[in-house]
Amino acid sequence: MLHYLEFFIITLVVSSFFAMGGVGSAVALVPIFDFLGLGFLLSKAISLFINTSTTITATYMNFKRGVLDIKFALPLVVMSFIFAPIGAMSSKYINVLYTKYGFVAFLVFSATMMLIPKKSATQYTQRWILYIVGIIVGFISGILGIGGGSLVMPLMILLGFDAKKMAVAVSFMVPFSTFSAFLSYSSFVQIDWILLGITSLAAILGGFIGNKIMHFRLSSSQIKKIIAILLYLIAFKMGYSLI
Repeated sequence: MLHYLEFFIITLVVSSFFAMGGVGSAVALVPIFDFLGLGFLLSKAISLFINTSTTITATYMNFKRGVLDIKFALPLVVMSFIFAPIGAMSSKYINVLYTKYGFVAFLVFSATMMLIPKKSATQYTQRWILYIVGIIVGFISGILGIGGGSLVMPLMILLGFDAKKMAVAVSFMVPFSTFSAFLSYSSFVQIDWILLGITSLAAILGGFIGNKIMHFRLSSSQIKKIIAILLYLIAFKMGYSLI
């Protein structure tokens, strides 16, 4: 019971922080759960479902507020939904050590991109790029067991999009990609369904708390700095464990 309580508290805290940026908490929970002894594949599977739970909550709240632009997010949703399970199935044939090194590099990249200031306020208007981003993000998120928000956010911000606008769009995209990838992982990973239920409940609460803070307490710049610091810390911890 104490084991489950520990995972509940960790998931609640981490999900609350990452919901502020709309990126989902799997990018942090995968290495944390792995450190706690769940194993890398099970950590990815549970974290994917957690991401689904958290971002569904955030998306529902954004929809009620009328700030969700479904037309803008649709190319990301469709492509990531299709290619996330392909990445998940591919992960069976990739050495776990290589995947972990890739995960560390991804964490550092995401954190760095979060801290790079926008060069202009001009938005990218050619919609075809969203399909390309959706394919790439979906495949990578399936391999790494993450939602893809941590990759989409810095890329889109670098193109000139506002952090809060992208957080709303990404929170709509992530549930589709994470759930399709989770279904793939559940076909070859033994799932602890009690742990899945407990951590998902914590993630839903965390999504609610984080989403409230994002809209009413913190600026876009503050959101990016908080997430970047967390990603750097996790990357350092995971990288050190691989030495």
